[in-house]
Amino acid sequence: MVQKLKNYDFTLMITPILLAAFGLVMIYSASMVFAVVNEYKPTHYLGLQSVRFAMGLGAFIVCCIFPYKYYQKLIKPIILGIILLLIAVLLFGSNVNNAQSWIFGIQPAEFAKLALIMYLASVYSKKQEYIDQFSKGVLPPLILTGIILGLVVLQPDIGTASIIFLIACSVIFSSGIRLKHLLILIGIGVALLLFAIPYMITDERLSRFTGAYQPFQTPDSHGYQLIQSYLAIGNGGILGEGLGQSVQKLGYLTEAHTDFIMAIVAEELGFLGVVIVIGMLAIIVLRGIFISRKTKDSFGALLAIGISSMVGLQAIINLGAISGLLPITGVPLPFVSYGGSSLLVLMISMGVLNNIAMQVKKREQEPATEQQNNDSKVLYTNRGGKTWKNNLSR
Repeated sequence: MVQKLKNYDFTLMITPILLAAFGLVMIYSASMVFAVVNEYKPTHYLGLQSVRFAMGLGAFIVCCIFPYKYYQKLIKPIILGIILLLIAVLLFGSNVNNAQSWIFGIQPAEFAKLALIMYLASVYSKKQEYIDQFSKGVLPPLILTGIILGLVVLQPDIGTASIIFLIACSVIFSSGIRLKHLLILIGIGVALLLFAIPYMITDERLSRFTGAYQPFQTPDSHGYQLIQSYLAIGNGGILGEGLGQSVQKLGYLTEAHTDFIMAIVAEELGFLGVVIVIGMLAIIVLRGIFISRKTKDSFGALLAIGISSMVGLQAIINLGAISGLLPITGVPLPFVSYGGSSLLVLMISMGVLNNIAMQVKKREQEPATEQQNNDSKVLYTNRGGKTWKNNLSR
């Protein structure tokens, strides 16, 4: 038992738990006035998120123990279940904030992120011998990826769809795809986007760009939320106004406990609090990338890079929205924002990543000769007499 504990990556175990626990504190601080206004107890949103945190913590522990390689055997029911849930959302789901994204109290699109990472990691790890062949090695998995993206876009949930697309790109690039094939895929993606733009553009979506890049032209409507975010960030200064002392959460910044929670962090804990939160997110992402490079199993390496990309991209899009660099898309800040589905998926992902890290440490304890034999079998593939390494090992 002691030996097993030594194999875990304690930095990667403690950091997401601390972030999620910090999120509970900030959710209570940011939501108590909003809860009272809506005739709930001040602890309403804290209580709901605490239950989800407990569920996520349990899932995290299970996934830390469960060998990640078994997900390859379960990938068919996992991906089929996600597709059925996404279809069910469109048929029977609940409409919240102009998006039909909820069913059975969860957001299947959040779970689709992790399911697609597992699917792409599994498929491309098996196609390493012919990954340089576009029609045979690269194209087939993209069909199912397109189906999942299409189902999420139809909700419509453009923010989540963007993250899923970017995650898929990161896994595909890391799988060892040729540059010319990558350029072909980018070209196809741009062509599809140009084709879809006339059907996707609505006054509401255009207003998000106006609100992001010209907020002071519509301060009472489209630009209101971003302006309130600016005020919260500006009021915080270096050390902040103090925990619980935010003014913007008093009805000015709408639903501040969700995707704009970092603005409240900035106001109450200042620039220092923001740096600490971003630093902890960076630790998770960089640690995941490091693990992906140390993993000699292609499936584990692609799975680690996909999970790291998911956390990093979601953080970038959220921070870009509250600072006006990107349009507001409703993407939550990982581990910190209010949201049960997002937190549960992230905690499961961290458990999977920790299990990969544990396998890396166990491998490092093997005799050097055995390691070299395993490396030559797993990491390298032979193509026409040429030895090749995937992008993760470059």
